[in-house]
Amino acid sequence: MSDPAQTATEEHLPVPHPGLSAPEVAERVARGEVNDVPVRSSRSTAEIVRANVFTRFNAIIGVLFLIILVVGPIQDGLFGFVIVANTAIGIIQELRAKKTLDSLAVIGEARPTVRRDGAPCAIPTSGIVLDDVIELGPGDKCVVDGRVLEADGLEIDESLLTGEADPVLKRPGDPVMSGSFVVAGGGAFAAAKVGREAYAARLAEEASRFTLVHSELRTGISRILKYVTWMMIPTAIGLIFSQWILQDHDWREAVRRMVAGIVPMVPEGLVLLTSVAFAIGVIRLGRKQCLVQELPAIEGLARVDVVCLDKTGTLTEGGMDVSELRLLDGAASAGTAPGEGEAYVRQVLGALGKADPRPNASLQAIIDAYPSPDGPHWQCTDSLPFSSARKYSGAALRSPDGESATWLLGAPDVLLPAGDPALAHVEDLNAKGLRVLLLARATRGLDDPGVTDGVRPTGLVVLEQRLRPDAGATLRYFAEQDVSAKVISGDNAVSVGAVAAKLGLTGAKGPVDARRLPAEREAMGRALDEGAVFGRVTPQQKRDMVGALQHRGHTVAMTGDGVNDVLALKDADIGVSMGSGSEATRAVAQIVLLNNSFATLPSVVAEGRRVIGNITRVATLFLTKTVYSVLLAILVVCSQVPYPFLPRHLTLLSTLTIGVPAFFLALAPNKERAKPHFVRRVMRYAIPAGAIAGVATFAAYLLARHYYTGPGARDAETSAATLTLFLISLWVLAIIARPYTWWRIGLVLAMAAGFLVVLATPWLQHFFALKLVGETMPWAAVAIAAVAAAVLELAWRWVGRRFPA
Repeated sequence: MSDPAQTATEEHLPVPHPGLSAPEVAERVARGEVNDVPVRSSRSTAEIVRANVFTRFNAIIGVLFLIILVVGPIQDGLFGFVIVANTAIGIIQELRAKKTLDSLAVIGEARPTVRRDGAPCAIPTSGIVLDDVIELGPGDKCVVDGRVLEADGLEIDESLLTGEADPVLKRPGDPVMSGSFVVAGGGAFAAAKVGREAYAARLAEEASRFTLVHSELRTGISRILKYVTWMMIPTAIGLIFSQWILQDHDWREAVRRMVAGIVPMVPEGLVLLTSVAFAIGVIRLGRKQCLVQELPAIEGLARVDVVCLDKTGTLTEGGMDVSELRLLDGAASAGTAPGEGEAYVRQVLGALGKADPRPNASLQAIIDAYPSPDGPHWQCTDSLPFSSARKYSGAALRSPDGESATWLLGAPDVLLPAGDPALAHVEDLNAKGLRVLLLARATRGLDDPGVTDGVRPTGLVVLEQRLRPDAGATLRYFAEQDVSAKVISGDNAVSVGAVAAKLGLTGAKGPVDARRLPAEREAMGRALDEGAVFGRVTPQQKRDMVGALQHRGHTVAMTGDGVNDVLALKDADIGVSMGSGSEATRAVAQIVLLNNSFATLPSVVAEGRRVIGNITRVATLFLTKTVYSVLLAILVVCSQVPYPFLPRHLTLLSTLTIGVPAFFLALAPNKERAKPHFVRRVMRYAIPAGAIAGVATFAAYLLARHYYTGPGARDAETSAATLTLFLISLWVLAIIARPYTWWRIGLVLAMAAGFLVVLATPWLQHFFALKLVGETMPWAAVAIAAVAAAVLELAWRWVGRRFPA
């Protein structure tokens, strides 16, 4: 015979909405009522081609190339073919990166659960249609706008849309906005606006995840190029005037020398090489199952000096195991006969697990250890889902014998007052790195704000966390790289400290209870700098802690996988989410570790450092060329002499001392932590190096003009100046290539050998119009280059001391 009370309760339980039927879905698809907003992880192919081809400097070079095609010869137009080849390389590399990003985005794409024909099924976000019934649970993101149909303690965080940090309790009929996410409870809502009509979609319609502009590196290069453009225009006009009007030249010769003066001012390869380096970085990380949702995140993580780690899911694996159940004095008051206390408590725990349709890792371990009892059923009349803000969950249960009681399950130090005898047991267990939950019987209803007052402790559930095998090595890597690791967790501080100590984290033996942290930002920042492990941290506190560290000048990365990490991930300089984490964390993170391995982070850091450190190196090469080109043009205009070079000479020099070496240097390993002030760090070397190269080359040119006379003098003058400039540029390359390794030394020697081959091969001499005449002037050019190299060394050391990075 059924229990009348149970039957009455079941009659009042709401019947779940069955959702749309297959014909109803097909009808809406035919009407175009589909969530058709494209999820883009990269630029389109057309955008990639357009961005690489239609650039300001490609336009300048293209016009100059066409001019050379008219006046000839073709060897003076080699720079045009180099630009075409470089642009093609850039397009190919970025298309490879796009393919990697798109394939990884499909793996990491969220698949919301909708009800179709009364059954739940996971579908792509783009498959949702109008009026679809979408189920929600903790960590789920609302992908379209709608209205709540069912709610069981449903709390939704709308801070990413409204800026309001407090979760909003939702009831049937309340609106749901796309872009918000569930922090507690569960329910279902009906899609009211899909596609471009949805709120978040309207905000993000023009946004693209694949962007190269919001980074110090890209911004710095853009600023440098702006300065170069303004310098180039008046210098080019003066050069044209001096070569074409004031010099009594053949007009074709004047045009060639004018083009030769303008082309090397353009650091066109710098932008291209940066794009290629980033694209190759994306491909390399993609092979390690790391999805870079925003490309500058590679750069950002390389600049990080503090990484905040959430313990659960980062240092420990997601799953847990129940290792022990300890009964407390309150078990005797649970209404059980002597000897039956543990069996009764096990049943209560099983009923609590059954009452939560979306259990977290802790509750799942309890469900696995204490499944819902067979036979007469326990009945849940009310429930309070777990929230990381309050640190406990609860349920009002009716036992098979009709007794009703309210039970709470959560953090012992939150549910019990300070000094309670049960807390002594808890501290002992926490010190061993174990996680402890308290089962307590409440004397008030779940809707009472003071439900935790006067609870009777019944039992301690001891959970053993599974440490990630690679976490210790990753923490050691960060320590070696001077990156401070801060473990920030909602768990008990002592327990978190014990786990961190097992992994060898420095400072883990002095854990801090976040409830005792000062609220003032500066004071909190000082406390965070001093400590390494922080427990009992609320979601809002995580966000405040990130802000306090940033306030003290730190670049902060935050890792996490739970919904309680979303606010901190959003505010951190770099947010890193696990692939198995909640949909909300994956949505706000710039980097998603699809293999759920914290050990992938060093690869991301190393890739970022490689890109930034190497681009800083090669930028100095490119901008040294720009500086000496501008200076040479100014000296030529002021001296009223022919420009010393033809385009073919500078194409040869650029290829051997910048283009080829820069490509290898940009892709080389580099572990140095990225430093700020990119423009200042590059220009502090490029300006003196370019000035020394320009002055020395012009001096050699004037000396050659005085030395050589008669037919063929101009070619001899140009050859002497070219030799001088090559040797100085080679020395700049030798400085940039430090510290030396076997392949760096080989690279410099190979470039020198390439120039010697040109000088020694008759047809290459003719092709490049290079022929050293006599012995006196070539050796004088070598001597001038040697003096310039010595001055370069002195300037390099002086700049390093006077303007430290």
